[in-house]
Amino acid sequence: MALEPQAVLDALTVVKDPDLHRDIVSLGFIKDLTIDGGRVAFTIELTTPACPVKEQMRDQSHAAVMRLPGVTQVDVTMGARVREAAFGDGPRQPIPGVKNIIAVGAGKGGVGKTTVSVNLAIALAKFGSKVGMIDGDVYGPNVPMMLGLKTQLITDGQKIIPAERYGLQVISMGFLTGDDAPIIWRGPMLHGVIQQFFREVKWLDLDYLIIDMPPGTGDVALSLSQTVPVAGAIVVTTPQEVSLADSRRAVAMYKKLNIPPLGVVENMSYFECRHCGEKADIFGRGGGERMALELGVPFLGAIPIYQPIREGGDSGVPIVVGEPESPPARAFMAVAEQAAAQLSIASYSRPTIPLTVVR
Repeated sequence: MALEPQAVLDALTVVKDPDLHRDIVSLGFIKDLTIDGGRVAFTIELTTPACPVKEQMRDQSHAAVMRLPGVTQVDVTMGARVREAAFGDGPRQPIPGVKNIIAVGAGKGGVGKTTVSVNLAIALAKFGSKVGMIDGDVYGPNVPMMLGLKTQLITDGQKIIPAERYGLQVISMGFLTGDDAPIIWRGPMLHGVIQQFFREVKWLDLDYLIIDMPPGTGDVALSLSQTVPVAGAIVVTTPQEVSLADSRRAVAMYKKLNIPPLGVVENMSYFECRHCGEKADIFGRGGGERMALELGVPFLGAIPIYQPIREGGDSGVPIVVGEPESPPARAFMAVAEQAAAQLSIASYSRPTIPLTVVR
């Protein structure tokens, strides 16, 4: 008896996405199913190329189909198509060429927010996603330095063309000003430039647009929430109590602005001596994870203190590029996987946070 496609699909229902808690058939992940005698081939199209369990799902799918009578070979191809996790409504219209906008913020300065933003963006790109960055910290635009970019904005006659580096499409206030020029602007001017960065830049087919936010809770976050559909926010903290107190305010701000918190990243988590291997908790231990648990938001991961992270930021060669196999680089890659997983979950259900009118 010839093997029927439905038998293959039935067998694959035992494979479940651990984040979405549904089987890969009902989720619509199975594509291009073909049967040629005893040979079965299909593609599993995930919701992100940064899926942390894609090898596990591939192996489970292969084993499930191989158990069917008459099957002699199973070819599983892994693919991905990133879904939108937020939907435009009212004045918050989608940005052409962008699927998901992710804000990376912090309750206070000095916690390494831009370092996390840059390495997170590159990590997502290394997994195969199309990624862009907006340097939204208009008072201290450091993204160009950390990416080794020295350029000026150019246009195609209609829109601004983003700079490109390490697979990222990048726009920054730093492209408009000199290195030492202060930016002394009031709220309406900030709103205008943020809108220009969204609406007047030629973004090309981005899965994720990372926004490096200014520290604190101010005008840029408000402009963001009112005008574009933001898929979620990542809050960067250190284990130090002062940082944690401000980070709680940042999480509360994003919730109030109807921007779902995707999770917390604990930066400068600990220092490990490269000579003796001893770990030192310079800023405390585990505060970011405890805060995430307390606030009911995911903990995305911890990044250690590591001198080459700072050196890479100063030289324009971020750690995930300069030392991709180092423990800190792998930690950034793991954070990217977890953030992508949270967006995949969000893409299957609209945020349920009640709409708050901010005046």
